[in-house]
This record gives sequence, structure tokens and C-alpha cells, in this order.
Amino acid sequence: MEHSHAHNHHEPPTSLTNLLLAIVINGGIVAAELTVGLLIGSMALVSDAVHNLSDIVHMLFSYWAENVARRPATAAKTYGYRKIEFIAAFVNSIGLSVVIAFIFWESLKRLASPAEIPGTEMLLVAAAAFIGNGAATLLLQKISARNINIRSAWLHSLQDALFSLAVIVGSLTIILFGWTIVDPLLSLAICLVIARQIVKIVRQTVDSLLDAVPAGVDARAVRSDLAAIDGVQEVNDLHIWEGGADQRLLSAHLVTRGAADCAAIIRSAQELLLHRYGINHTTLQLLPDTAGAMEHCSHCTWGTNEGTTCTPQGRAPASPDAEAPRD
Repeated sequence: MEHSHAHNHHEPPTSLTNLLLAIVINGGIVAAELTVGLLIGSMALVSDAVHNLSDIVHMLFSYWAENVARRPATAAKTYGYRKIEFIAAFVNSIGLSVVIAFIFWESLKRLASPAEIPGTEMLLVAAAAFIGNGAATLLLQKISARNINIRSAWLHSLQDALFSLAVIVGSLTIILFGWTIVDPLLSLAICLVIARQIVKIVRQTVDSLLDAVPAGVDARAVRSDLAAIDGVQEVNDLHIWEGGADQRLLSAHLVTRGAADCAAIIRSAQELLLHRYGINHTTLQLLPDTAGAMEHCSHCTWGTNEGTTCTPQGRAPASPDAEAPRD
């Protein structure tokens, strides 16, 4: 059995000062938008403040997860703490859903009876928020290549800047035309966009916690490519999942043909998986085609040829209820 880690465990941690600065900037924006929004009755400012608050929580979770994920694996937690970020994102999303539902309901009531909104105050606060969000976005952009965890924080900050721009447009509409109904309409639109993002995050975190195949990876294509390696006859018991923002894992049984060069097969498989699919943690078990039925493989349900369980000789049909992982 061969096992490899293509990533470097000794890579020094990148400074997260930019992330902390972005959190401080967003904190100031939330305080300003929430205070002024409640004073002048602008649901657009309040909803944008809540969105910024959710991103602060997301950034804090990102910072916390970055530090916790570095903790070494133990005898009890052999994979370490990498999946902390998925748990944090899930909890954050559920809490945000409750707040968004409340703001959406309040905006619907305001839509039926629009309130007078001081457009000038709304414009000034929105402009300040746009400048602050723009600065935070630039700070996070500089470290966004670190991993998907930090990249998601950068995308949230970019989204904040765009939302602040939308509130600026709304306030200008109120100043120029007196259309106060624009305020609850903007709030509803922001809530819907946030809700869409929440659904995506929840789906991704649930899939990750269930060890589903990572998005963008076609398990059938991976199996086909592995089977095409010279010396490989079959690919059985294939599993692909992610352990964290920068870790994709795979385990599989490769049935070899004749007197195959096992070392060459392992090297080819690892290079293929890393460069084509970004899978940087592999565990491959090589089974010669001359071996008999493998009793320990009776659990294999997907990734076998012709719907069979993982037995190089005398293969038995797999369960008809076997289900392949999602693409």
C-alpha cells in the first residue's frame, strides 16, 4: 500500500494581518450603518450592516480556522482539525439565516407602507461603507491565493463593496426623485442575494462533512484516468473527499496486470491526481490480478468495474442499491 502527501507540512504560516485589518474596517462599517440606519429608518442600510456583520463573523471564523487547522493530528484525531472551517461556516450560515428572515419580513412591511428616508444621510453612510469595503477587499485580495478559506473571505468583502454601491444608487434615487420605496426594495434584493449565498455555503459544508466528492471533481473521470495507467487493470473502492480548504484526499484499490511495475504505477497515479484534479493526499492499495477474492473488500459499493465488488477473481455482483458519489 502506498500513501502520499503532496503538500508541505512545514510551510511557514502566511501573515494574517490583512485579515485582521479587514475585520476592524468592517466592524467600523457595521457600527456606522446600523446606528444611522436605525436612526433614519433605512432598511437598506440595516440589511447591508447585517451583511457586513455576517462577513465579520465569517472572517473571524476564517482566522480561527486557519489557526486551529494547524494543530497537529493526534491518536484520537488522525486527520487533525482541518474540517473545523466547515463546521464554523455551517453554524455561521444557520445563524445568519434567522437574521435575514427577520429583515426580509420587516422590509415587506415597509414595502406596504414606505417611510420617509433622509437620502443625504443614507448616501454619506453608504459612501463611507463603500470606501471601507473597498479597502478591506484590497487587503484580502493580497492574501487570497493562500487557500479557498481566505479566498471566500475576499469574495464576501468584494460582495460587501458591491452592496454598498447599490445602497449609494438607492440613496441617489431618493434624493433626486423622492422614491422612498427604493429603500425596502434594495433591502429585499440584498436579502435574496445573501440567502442564495447561504444556500451555497450550507450545501458545500454539508457535502464536505459527509465526505462527498469535492465540487469540480468528476469521480467517474478520475476512475477512468486511473484505469488508463499502464499496468492497471481495474480501479475499485474509489473514494474522493476533502479534509479542508487546501486538502483533497483519495483512496482506491488498483488491480494490477501481470508483473506490473508498482512503483511506476504509484508515481503516475500521484502525478495525475495532483496536476489534473488537485488531489494532494492519496492512499492507493495495489492488488495483483492473481490474488484471490479479498474478504476485507466486501464493503466496496462504488468504483468497481461492471457493478462488481472489489474481488480480483471470482467477483460477485454489487448491491443494486449501490449509489455513486455525486460528480
